Amino acid sequence: MSAQLPLAGLRVVELAGLAPGPFAGLLLSDYGASVLRIDRPNSTSTDQLTRGKSSITLDLRDTASHKLLLDLLSKADVLIDPFRPGVLERLGLSPKDVLLKRNPRLIVARMTGFRRDGKYKDMAGHDINYIAVSGVLSMLGRAGERPYAPGNILGDFAGGGAVCFQGILLALLSRATTGRGQVVEANMVDGSAYLATMPRLGLQTPIWNGPRGTNMLDGGSPFYDTYETKDAGKYFSVGALEPQFYAALVKGLGFQKGELPSREDRSNWPALREAFRKRFKEKTRAEWEAVFDGTDACATPVLEQSELQEAGFDQRPIVHLSDTPARPSAADGGPSILEPGTGGKDTLKAWFGWEQGRDYDTRMDGALVRTDGKSKL
Repeated sequence: MSAQLPLAGLRVVELAGLAPGPFAGLLLSDYGASVLRIDRPNSTSTDQLTRGKSSITLDLRDTASHKLLLDLLSKADVLIDPFRPGVLERLGLSPKDVLLKRNPRLIVARMTGFRRDGKYKDMAGHDINYIAVSGVLSMLGRAGERPYAPGNILGDFAGGGAVCFQGILLALLSRATTGRGQVVEANMVDGSAYLATMPRLGLQTPIWNGPRGTNMLDGGSPFYDTYETKDAGKYFSVGALEPQFYAALVKGLGFQKGELPSREDRSNWPALREAFRKRFKEKTRAEWEAVFDGTDACATPVLEQSELQEAGFDQRPIVHLSDTPARPSAADGGPSILEPGTGGKDTLKAWFGWEQGRDYDTRMDGALVRTDGKSKL
């Protein structure tokens, strides 16, 4: 008998949006929640964060379609709102004035980029803007160069969707005690700033007190950096902070005792970096792997996504629970785009026993509308 997923039975309504909202929904789905995405009529989707989800199409400007969503939310556990501030209210779906009054157990998770108050609240933005005003972007990049944007990983996903997921779990824990749902407000400015707690607190310590790219953990240290190998474009990472790990690194690189200057004197760092740079260029990445595999040198290859894909990936859930594990992740890591309207009618039947033609109808454009007088709620 297979173990039950920890969020089995949880009903999540996800309003279609960009990366952070769908990522929060993906995490919930991976751990057993039933996630129903709400798409707009005649929309197309490029969202790949859809594992285990289903979809229906609703036109929230239409009264009967709007009613169907309200009926859904009257029995749902979680609503994921990915919109800018004020959109739900303009749609007649105010969390406090409408949704929580109809369903006091509902958890409304609201994901925004900027904070809902303050200077930027009415402005559009993307990941780079959110991590910029959070202070995180200023810490990323080489010394003397412009700040370097790390894709949309820190804002959208780590400080956004993952933080929103945590907020939902906290609200579920609270509901187990109080019996009441609540509004969860997550934003990518505070989320990404929180991720930078250690460097912010370390500004007065030797680890983080220098300009960008000159510190121990941001590429300033020659023993915490990346180096190109003999095969151009292939790199090796080094993180040999502790003395015993550094000794293993130096030994693996083939340097003799006393050959290198002391790493404790930062004025020696440029010379050390140049020595490491030249030595790594003498062997291919595969050859260095053979040297360092199984050692404590904290030296590993920088694997590329294309290489991982060719190997079939080894995608695993974000955390393993021994008694109630997550669903297995897709082995190939390939795209899985959920087309609007896919599987949603089966979800409505599973959740509420709803049937098309009795409890709802489908318009020509695919949007579902609630029928009158036969609600099972």
